[in-house]
Amino acid sequence: MPGTVLLLAAAPLGRGRLVDAAGVLPVLAAVAPAVLSGADTANVVELADPLEPQAVLTRLRAAAAAPGPLTVYLTGQLHLDRRQRQPHLALARTTPATVRYTALPWAWIREELRLRSPADTALVVDLHADAETWRQLAERPLDSGRATAVYGRIAPPARGRGPAEPAYMKAVATLLRSGHRPPLADLHEHALARAAEPGAGRDLVLAGPGGLAHRPTPLPVVPRPYTPDAPVTAPSGRGDPHTAISDAVRAGRHAEADALAAGQEEAAVRAFGPASGEALHWSEVRADLAMFAGDAARSCRAWLAVAGVRLAAGQAPDTPAVEAAVDRAHHQWGSIEDPARARELGPALAELRLRVPGRRRGALENVQRQLRQLQAPLAPLGEGTGSTR
Repeated sequence: MPGTVLLLAAAPLGRGRLVDAAGVLPVLAAVAPAVLSGADTANVVELADPLEPQAVLTRLRAAAAAPGPLTVYLTGQLHLDRRQRQPHLALARTTPATVRYTALPWAWIREELRLRSPADTALVVDLHADAETWRQLAERPLDSGRATAVYGRIAPPARGRGPAEPAYMKAVATLLRSGHRPPLADLHEHALARAAEPGAGRDLVLAGPGGLAHRPTPLPVVPRPYTPDAPVTAPSGRGDPHTAISDAVRAGRHAEADALAAGQEEAAVRAFGPASGEALHWSEVRADLAMFAGDAARSCRAWLAVAGVRLAAGQAPDTPAVEAAVDRAHHQWGSIEDPARARELGPALAELRLRVPGRRRGALENVQRQLRQLQAPLAPLGEGTGSTR
């Protein structure tokens, strides 16, 4: 089965650039697609200094939905937004004051990869952090998902002038140009050795599921997955249910996948309560499964319910998990082909948008405008109802 490779290099233009991220793309692009992927054949998507987080999300979502193995090679820099202090990947237009609106939330990367099989998904990163983000990472490690294999490093702010070199990713690319991709753990070790540079001992080294550290660093906290809502698997004694669900989705057995997730959701509700992180995780999984099954209305309804539970539990409207739930409900609403079902769900979405406007300006107006069109006699569902993420 063909693999998929996403090459993403992003950094702000001008004085805010900490790393020459795009400089590594020519080296990576010279590697054969099959070697980048580790599969017999592969489709490669390249994004160099993208401008809009929505455009990056669209490419990432498409790559995550593709069958077969997925490897994301990501080079860039991390910043915190001023309101939530959540890590973001800076894009070309990002400034310290506009991180929330012009950068890609790291949580979006985690969310898009979470339903994929860990055996077929890898994230290779060469990241640089500004001083504020670096301090936070020492106490709150980067959350890349509970099971996604993450290899790479996060470097502290450079001590010299000018953008730093993405030495780790260049070493990865140079090694791959040999025409062979070894196991990622081995590739990672060789790249670290080749990329050794002054100050490299301060790097935060990521390796394994969730980015677990495999060698000591001078930081006071050893890197580990930070997952405040990490699900506790319902006691079944049969291993990770996510793998079985992913396999069922890939085989087109959508009803079976939903039934497996529903069982986990029911067990989590009984054990921890409906507003627990464990139960909400499985509610979100079922919302995504409805999307994979092509049932946009069911997915929209599920995301509306998730947002409602989170808000009722006291989570603030600008909490990333709340915003993500409403954004996804909005996106799925725009994919509903039956006008009657779209009319049915539109008022609930509009009411939520009043409380959770999200990051994209005009989201509420978009819902209200499309809802007016739907409620007009014989009005078709317009194309403008699309994603707000």
